[in-house]
Amino acid sequence: MAIDISLEQLLEAGCHFGHQTRRWNPRMAPYIYGAREGVHIFDLAKTRDAMVEARNAVEETVSKGGTIVFVGTKRQARDLIQDAAVKVNMPYVTTRWLGGTLTNFEQVKRSVRKLGDFREGLKPGGKFADYTKKERLLIDREILRLEHLFGGLVTLTKLPDMLFIVDTHKEVSAVLETNRLGIPVVGITDTNADPTLIDYPIPANDDAVKSISTILDFIVGAVEAGKTKNEKRKMKEESDIKKSVTSVNQ
Repeated sequence: MAIDISLEQLLEAGCHFGHQTRRWNPRMAPYIYGAREGVHIFDLAKTRDAMVEARNAVEETVSKGGTIVFVGTKRQARDLIQDAAVKVNMPYVTTRWLGGTLTNFEQVKRSVRKLGDFREGLKPGGKFADYTKKERLLIDREILRLEHLFGGLVTLTKLPDMLFIVDTHKEVSAVLETNRLGIPVVGITDTNADPTLIDYPIPANDDAVKSISTILDFIVGAVEAGKTKNEKRKMKEESDIKKSVTSVNQ
């Protein structure tokens, strides 16, 4: 994955297109170059600078073993978010953000455990093996419901260290929860968003698939780089421990 990006790539991806000028948040003004035919245009130099800052934050977080939840529930983002998160083995939310996902995390963990129990119970020899067809159908429906809501969070065993969000304006509930808990957010902020709520705002088009995928690829590259650093750190720690044990035994 790319660890650097050019202005030409951002331009080609359509990252520069904002919303109509009447649909804007004045707090996005520092990131806006101008307007064309009633549509705000981003200053892509500032977009690139913001992406680099976000990349560094993501890489550092992951290099320390941190977990990032990828969030994107709008139609254009769902598949892209899921594919990116699965590729780097990170949790994700693509259906809808349930209020309390983070602030009431213990309830989410209970729902995830329930989903796991149902899955295990339906396996050959599981505790639901002798259930009637009607009873199993009810369980199947509950599994589908839980998977729809929590399927992307099954690997999340503790509060995340960071969130990456596509369309912070739409996902304001997630943003407010992270703000309340002090969890940093990297987010694509279009011209209608409030960047002051985001720790690492990426001013860019959050509607076009190409724009979203270009930024996601960049962030995925940062996650992969962070994972590599984390693995090297762990290997060094293990090596140092072995050396210490060897020296003690000599």
